[in-house]
Amino acid sequence: MSIACGIPILECVYCLGCARWVWLKCLYTAGYESENWGLATAEEFEPIPRLCRLILAVYEDDLHNPLWAPPGGYGIDPDCVILRKNYEETQGQVPPYMVYLDHGNADIILAIRGLNLAKESDYAVLLDNKLGQTKFDGGYVHNGLLKAAGRVFDAEWEGLRELVEIHPTYTLTFTGHSLGAGVVALLTMVALQNLDKLGTIERKRIRCYAMAPARCVSLNLAVRYADVINSVVLQDDFLPRTTTALEDVFRSLFW
Repeated sequence: MSIACGIPILECVYCLGCARWVWLKCLYTAGYESENWGLATAEEFEPIPRLCRLILAVYEDDLHNPLWAPPGGYGIDPDCVILRKNYEETQGQVPPYMVYLDHGNADIILAIRGLNLAKESDYAVLLDNKLGQTKFDGGYVHNGLLKAAGRVFDAEWEGLRELVEIHPTYTLTFTGHSLGAGVVALLTMVALQNLDKLGTIERKRIRCYAMAPARCVSLNLAVRYADVINSVVLQDDFLPRTTTALEDVFRSLFW
């Protein structure tokens, strides 16, 4: 009798354990990982608002007549946009992106937009992955994002090389948001592995700012490329907010 009764109890404990694991996963934020980090200096933070506006500009169809500009505008000169590619031109294999020549900050910038909730192709890129599926430079990376990054590099390295040669003192910056942030993180790694294709530019002149990136590389790679790739995550735990319905359900179960 005791054994028979013990089986349902174990099942309940197992189910509760699984539910708690799901709850913790749903409520986990990157802020937990960065809560003990030091504050960025003003110099380190300076490019971020500017690059965020540039990423937002990728969403526009016509930068001379923008529809979604934030207060103060995008802060860019539309005539300095070197190229733009939309979903049709990337065949849905990469989110839309553009290359911008920022003379004011001596910077060549490739910016990729974030996930489009209405585009199945973006989900296809994001879901094209299995744990441990793809190796890169001694670590593991997200398969779909690496393929997207490779396509961007193959399509644009010659143009980037030309810009680097014309402007030998400029930095080369890769930036993106969300899905685009994952792509540019891996694009940066691909570029650093193929510096010979980019002319005379040195590693120290290449930068990446990944805004709220998808998790896409193993820890050893994150450490190895930390001098170039900056992962930018808004840590908003201090902001008041209402709980979601999912949080309320789990709290009713465990709290």
